Amino acid sequence: MTVSLDARGITIDGTPQVVLCASLFYFRLPREQWRERLEQVRGSGYTCVDVYLPWNFHELSPGRWAFDGRRDVAAFLDLAAETGLHVIARPGPYICSEWDGGALPAWLGLDPALRVRQNEPRYLAQVTAWFDQVLPILAARQHGAGGTVIMVQLENELDFFDCADRPGYISALRDLAVAHGIDVPLIACSGQGDLFGATGDVADVVPACNFYPDDGSPFVEEEVRRYARLLAERGLPLLVTETNRRHRTLRRLLASGASLIAPYLQSSGWNFGYAPSTGNWGRPGNFMSHGYDFGGYVSSTGVERPEYAEAQVLAWVLQALGPRLAAATPGAPIEVSADFPTSSSHSVLDLDGGGRLVAVPNLGTEDGHATIAGTTVAVAADSCPLMLLDLPLGETTLRLASADLMAARDDLLFCSSVPVTVIVGSTTEEIPVGTSRIVEGVTVTVEPPPEVAPPDAPGTHRPNVQRRTSAPPAIPAGTYEVPPPLELLGVHRGRGTYATTTDLTGELLLVGAADIVDLSIGGRVHTLAGFGATERIDVRGLEGELRATAEIWGHANFDDVRLPSMRLGSLRGLGTMWNVVGAQDISALWTVDGHWAGAPAPVRNLAGWSSTRVGTPITYTRRVDTKTPAALHLDGVRAPVSVTVDDGEALTVHREDPWALLPAGTKQVSLTLPHDPSAGGLRAELLTLSPVRDWTCSAQNDELLTEFASRREAGLDIELPLTLRPGEEAWLDLTLPTLENGALVRPEGAQVRVTGWASGECLGRVWLGDRPAFSGGDPDVLWIPPGWSGLALLVQGVDGPGTPELRAVRIEST
Repeated sequence: MTVSLDARGITIDGTPQVVLCASLFYFRLPREQWRERLEQVRGSGYTCVDVYLPWNFHELSPGRWAFDGRRDVAAFLDLAAETGLHVIARPGPYICSEWDGGALPAWLGLDPALRVRQNEPRYLAQVTAWFDQVLPILAARQHGAGGTVIMVQLENELDFFDCADRPGYISALRDLAVAHGIDVPLIACSGQGDLFGATGDVADVVPACNFYPDDGSPFVEEEVRRYARLLAERGLPLLVTETNRRHRTLRRLLASGASLIAPYLQSSGWNFGYAPSTGNWGRPGNFMSHGYDFGGYVSSTGVERPEYAEAQVLAWVLQALGPRLAAATPGAPIEVSADFPTSSSHSVLDLDGGGRLVAVPNLGTEDGHATIAGTTVAVAADSCPLMLLDLPLGETTLRLASADLMAARDDLLFCSSVPVTVIVGSTTEEIPVGTSRIVEGVTVTVEPPPEVAPPDAPGTHRPNVQRRTSAPPAIPAGTYEVPPPLELLGVHRGRGTYATTTDLTGELLLVGAADIVDLSIGGRVHTLAGFGATERIDVRGLEGELRATAEIWGHANFDDVRLPSMRLGSLRGLGTMWNVVGAQDISALWTVDGHWAGAPAPVRNLAGWSSTRVGTPITYTRRVDTKTPAALHLDGVRAPVSVTVDDGEALTVHREDPWALLPAGTKQVSLTLPHDPSAGGLRAELLTLSPVRDWTCSAQNDELLTEFASRREAGLDIELPLTLRPGEEAWLDLTLPTLENGALVRPEGAQVRVTGWASGECLGRVWLGDRPAFSGGDPDVLWIPPGWSGLALLVQGVDGPGTPELRAVRIEST
């Protein structure tokens, strides 16, 4: 029993196969629903699931491993085998997946010498410990050992990351996999088409591609065929390990030479607990919602969507053509004309044993007509029929079929929503939908596409509410000179509290606060969620205790240099706090180095030099002579600015966080930026700082909060709405009706954060009112899966416009 890859495709046990693969993540589902979701994938016609295995889901704290309950990945893989599904296993160590830290444990960032995703001993020692746990599980369940794992992915989209030694790093991961007996193909996916960036061109690691095109682009085929050719030159197939979910696009990839098509994320799930990440997705700083859903064919709550029927049709086509399609090779171009928007260059496959397949996408919103091989045929709107030409049929030949072939035995069965043109032998027939014709002795039937029934309208329930009279305990974490990161307090997910007293100067500077900080100064609360960006806070007229609660939403899953807490491996907490003791405008008296400026150096205002060399970097230098720590603020930054302090290494300042800290004793600052006469000048301000010291800390990790939420204790009956002060908290217990199919919890209100628990699990969090940007699924609901009971809510008042208020909680049956 073998799995092999070559330029013609994927062969499993001697049979060429096109593999349709759906992402399905055990860690985003209740264990009770694993089988049901796997059976849904199998029912869609897909034959494989790809599965991330998140390191930090299984290593709860350093050296504390968990592979039971919802973490029993071995049981999940065994269920996949029972369901008849292959598995592509993706153990990382980094997975991205919009998951907390990309699955890298939070405590790795506490070691300044440890460099994540690098060929570096400290990091690789940690990875080895993870692989020692997880790879034996995969090795025992790989295809050659009688299991279902047909490929193992090493790393994930490394071409997005600045890895100093790609060949060394990927070689180290490969060697660990081989040492643990992994003998199915090892793959590594490129996130943006850089095959070397993803694999380091390491031997025995097969490069795969992730494509996320504009579904309406006419150029998809040309891009995909280029990578198919590049890989074929290496004797390898095109494996599309991630792509869009729309089957019109998936058909275009198939016809362009893809042997593995794995849309991400067809089967949606849920980020329970404190598992979502913070990430960028092209814009710096947002929160991932707990509903992990990008519109795939199964929703987060298990509802099948119309795309599910599209999956079944495509699967029937693959089954009907079988190895003839799986072993196909790129064909010569065919001229196609159409009265609708379509591909710029249609893809053609020469089928093994004769015949051709051509994909003709209708990228428009109206039915139209295309002319192919001299024959005009109907093409439905928003479709991509896989048309057949010159297909041998025993004693005769199918010269043309303008629709999807779903079965080809003695008779031919097609699926279409518009009339289908077939040419068998010398006879041409246009066959209406829902009818059959005998053409040259061959019975040809056209069936309409299947449909997915819409879900029932949800029932709505208003629960009884009690407010608890107690609050969860906090673990004293000691006294520190400066605020420590939460991870140093043992909080990898959860929150911590910081308190101190200080004489205020009128302004505070807070650097690196993340993810959510409720800062109380003299009783006035500021809610901050700036992803570590420096915050300048007016505290004039305030005095008394400084108190802050810092909550982890999730560690960064990407590596975005524009904001401090968006860096991969960055830590969470209050950050550092400074009293501002002085401010000086230093926008003038900068010397210029660059273009034709010579000695003596010209003196100009910052960004005030002009030349004809637009876009060419210019360096501005100024003496500062700081006696104490200071902060440089650049107002008006549009493009990144390189900042060099004395003779140190340059750092880059972005418009999202235009600040640079300067140590005491700094003599000189140099700024390098491209000349842009349209940008206007920059204003520079130098703030003199004094650190705020002597902090007392306490901690509440996610396990402590969940244990408290799971208690059932007497409380006071209350009626909603519930009004809170900013920073005030209320713990509520809600009485639910019996909901066999689960329920969505939809809080309503403004300026509150709501965290929910049921059956001993944290369901997630909702932020109502003025809030940061969110990505993923619906950010305004929590989900109670079928069979889970009880509901506890933590409601927190948030600073912002209006009064914090929880007006209602609606329970919607699913």
